[in-house]
Amino acid sequence: MFNQLLTLWSDSPALSLAIWLVILVVVLYLGRRHAHQLFRASGRAVHGAMRLWSRSIGQLEDRLVARNRDVLLAMGRRSAEAAIERDFNRVHTIMERDLSRYPNLHRKIADAIEKIEADYQEASDAPPLPPAWSEVIETVSGLPGSSDPAVHKVLENIREVIEDAHKETLKLYQKSSRERHRILAGMQPQWRSLDQNLSQVKQTIDGLDERSKTIDEQMQEYAAIRAGEDKAVNSLTASSMTQFLIAGLVLAVALMGGLINFHLIAMPMSEMVGSNSYVGSMRISDVAALVIILLEVAMGVFLLESLRITHLFPIIGSMDDRMRRRMMIVSLTLLTILASIEASLAYMRDLLALDREALNQTLTGAAVVEAQFRWIPSIGQMVLGFILPFVLAFVAIPLESFIHSLRTVVGVMVVALLRGLRLVVRLVGGMANHLSKMLVHLYDMLIVVPLAIEQWVSRPRSSERKVDREDPPWDDSEDLETTKVVGVKP
Repeated sequence: MFNQLLTLWSDSPALSLAIWLVILVVVLYLGRRHAHQLFRASGRAVHGAMRLWSRSIGQLEDRLVARNRDVLLAMGRRSAEAAIERDFNRVHTIMERDLSRYPNLHRKIADAIEKIEADYQEASDAPPLPPAWSEVIETVSGLPGSSDPAVHKVLENIREVIEDAHKETLKLYQKSSRERHRILAGMQPQWRSLDQNLSQVKQTIDGLDERSKTIDEQMQEYAAIRAGEDKAVNSLTASSMTQFLIAGLVLAVALMGGLINFHLIAMPMSEMVGSNSYVGSMRISDVAALVIILLEVAMGVFLLESLRITHLFPIIGSMDDRMRRRMMIVSLTLLTILASIEASLAYMRDLLALDREALNQTLTGAAVVEAQFRWIPSIGQMVLGFILPFVLAFVAIPLESFIHSLRTVVGVMVVALLRGLRLVVRLVGGMANHLSKMLVHLYDMLIVVPLAIEQWVSRPRSSERKVDREDPPWDDSEDLETTKVVGVKP
């Protein structure tokens, strides 16, 4: 068929091919205008569709950014309100615990000050000063001696009386000084008590001052969140990302703990429920072990919910105290029972391991040897089986943080995905636009000979202006628009 067409015009294939090329060029030249319209219309259609998709994706992105912003502000507002309420409760506790005792403390301080003042007044009384007996004695001693024995005796008596009185007065003075020193020494406990009481007051005031500064900072953050400031939104986004990473890391660690717990009870469960039954591709014993672990996690979640540590189930937090206390007791009891079952299963696993080891030794003909201190790993497995359920119970705390931060992280990721998709759509539209222009020029290159003849014969410049009028400049500014940085739109 091809050979027949090739030799349709002549027996020479080259000549026939040349005729076919001439015919093809003529046909292309005659259909040039329609081909150009087809290329341009197709390029514009694809470009317009891509622009429309890009605009729709941009609108969806704007709505999602606004939604993420609202969710972040709502979460931040609730968190800030809870933190402020908690700090006010702490201030209230300090006021009740410390400042409620302030009247008694003030009375103690006043009594101590009054006693110190009384002691001071008592100690500050003027002690009896020793009179100037020394001058009198010197004066009497300096009197000229008398030959009269009676006068001499009188003078001696006067001197002895004066010296006795001087010694007596000096004793009284020393006694008074010792009394004042005793009083001053007795003031030391009062001083120390006063110093301790003032230290307590200072510690309480310092605690209130620090708490008030913390409340001021939280109030400023709360006001920024209420005002919807970009700084607060960025801070909440960063905080959610950090919580997501930390909670994910803790959940990964908890998952490893759950895996260890699963292997701890999987073997004894296979002895209890059998290992030949399957649910799908899983053995019944593995499913039973997995169910026990999940029940422990569920009991831990309910326990922490009833303690109001987590808030995954608002209906539990809204229960009255009596019902919540009953739920806490029931959850703790069931968790303890499950932990005891796990401990017994762990001990059973150790016994099964011993039996298998003894059986292998018997089959190999070796004497069964009992290992010494075998009770140590048995106790270790039992303790591990009893503690792991309580450790897994606390997985509710990182789980709550993970779930709350997951909304923000997913929202940011979807926004980033939409922006990337919008960029791809714009690139495809721009490429379609430029591809249509390239096809137009490529088409003209195929018929360059008749076009040259046409331009040479008639108006070459007018044809270019005509082409320009038929091909108005397209607005490619949107294709070159700078892609926004992935993140929360301000």
